[in-house]
Amino acid sequence: MASVPESHVSLINEGQVVTLATVGADGFPQVTAVWYAVDDDGVVAVSLNRARQKTKNLIANPKASLFFIDPANPFKTLEIRSEVEILDDADYAHAARVNAKYGADLSTMDGPGESRVWVRFPALKVNTFGN
Repeated sequence: MASVPESHVSLINEGQVVTLATVGADGFPQVTAVWYAVDDDGVVAVSLNRARQKTKNLIANPKASLFFIDPANPFKTLEIRSEVEILDDADYAHAARVNAKYGADLSTMDGPGESRVWVRFPALKVNTFGN
């Protein structure tokens, strides 16, 4: 697993939103902003509704990138490329970490019968710019 250099760890620790890029069935990228949390082992993870297109993209093709931008210096960026790990989160146990970080309840964003997955992004390649 690749590691994030100390110069860019603050983008993860202090950031509020990360851009998630997945590959759609048509081969084109799909990009969206998502909330995230950091697992105890330092891996960035997100809670996604199983019915959403980005989740379907990740299930079909588990390759993705996360892109962080420093709001104080938009020329300081961090990209994490990953082959994702997808875990069932029907009981919202993992989503609770995102709920706590953002003061939200993700279950209110899901329709009847919908469920969630916890998607982890272990870093295979890390690209940084700026300092």
